[in-house]
Amino acid sequence: MDLENKWIRGAIPALFIHCCIGSVYCWSLLKDEIAQQMGTSTSSIEIAFSLAIFFLGMSAAFGGRFIEKNVKFASFLSCLFFTSGLVGSIWAIDMKSEILLFLFYGCVMGIGLGLGYLSPVKTLMLWFSEHKGLATGIAISGFGLSKALFSPFIVWCNAACGVKDTLLFMALISTLFMITAVVLIHKPLGWEEGKEKFTFTGALRIILDPTYLKIWFIFYLNITCGLALIAYEKSLGVWSGITFLGLLSSLTAIFNTVGRFGYSTASDWYKDKSKIYRIIFLSSVIAVGCNIALQNWLLVVVMLCVINAGYGGGFSTLPTLLQSKFGMKRISMIHGFALSAWAWAGLSGNQLSNLILNRLNYSFGVLFAVITILYAIAFLITVSIKNDHVAES
Repeated sequence: MDLENKWIRGAIPALFIHCCIGSVYCWSLLKDEIAQQMGTSTSSIEIAFSLAIFFLGMSAAFGGRFIEKNVKFASFLSCLFFTSGLVGSIWAIDMKSEILLFLFYGCVMGIGLGLGYLSPVKTLMLWFSEHKGLATGIAISGFGLSKALFSPFIVWCNAACGVKDTLLFMALISTLFMITAVVLIHKPLGWEEGKEKFTFTGALRIILDPTYLKIWFIFYLNITCGLALIAYEKSLGVWSGITFLGLLSSLTAIFNTVGRFGYSTASDWYKDKSKIYRIIFLSSVIAVGCNIALQNWLLVVVMLCVINAGYGGGFSTLPTLLQSKFGMKRISMIHGFALSAWAWAGLSGNQLSNLILNRLNYSFGVLFAVITILYAIAFLITVSIKNDHVAES
């Protein structure tokens, strides 16, 4: 086997891992069947998905240093936790236990998600040192592509075999591809991690850096606003009179994936990577703002496509933005801490829409106004980020 082939040692294992763990976004196709099997309501188990995203972000936040030094072992643990979460969810369904479902689908699988999400990123950036945006786009686009790959299978398997068999087959498929990734993944020969020890004060110095705080906050706002609209995609379609809801879901999934690959690849052309976020936020302000006063199905479709592209692009561009400001040596730790924003946004994004639309009984126009303001704040913050950090080699 060619030990110096960047596609075999970096790109393929990254895609295998991310295409498996990205199936967490197929929750909407599983939750109704799970609730029915458990004899409970869908709303009562909804927190399982929020917990999965929360533990994804937090395990990445605290596991960055470990992952950086043990990429193969971290990838193996990701497979172990992720598939155990799926299999454990079957037991939770049999036991009709919501607590067990929260434990396995939420906590256990969430840890696997965080370890798997972060583990290939630095390896890819090392292999594609001249095109780091392309590298992160390859990996993280797989996370978005996963929904398109798994959705048809899940729909078919739910109908043919039931949700428990669906979860089992997902676990088996994921085990096959993730273990293959564990065998293949390897950093470039000759690369050695730094010997410096992790210190709390050193980590705190990074977290409290004004530039880092700005990046963390705009990342949080992008996910919060994105989820606030993406989670209500079907309702938005009905509200605007769209009849092709299935086609709309496929279209937005494509834009999510293209945004992950396109925005990060485009960042290779910019020395100041924050310009990509300015493009994302400015286009989002325009797309959402146009819907405040007008109820037009075409504007809604355009808005959802723009938001999905920016949502995905925000994830894939984050590692290169952080690397451009803080260097490569501690990128896994720095990137991991930043993903804690995903954890908190996973809890607040859906709740923002729920508060405005359901609890306060306001219209979509009010939701659009609030989200436009939040995107505008994020845009202004990106303008204030100075391009004065020198990246390490």
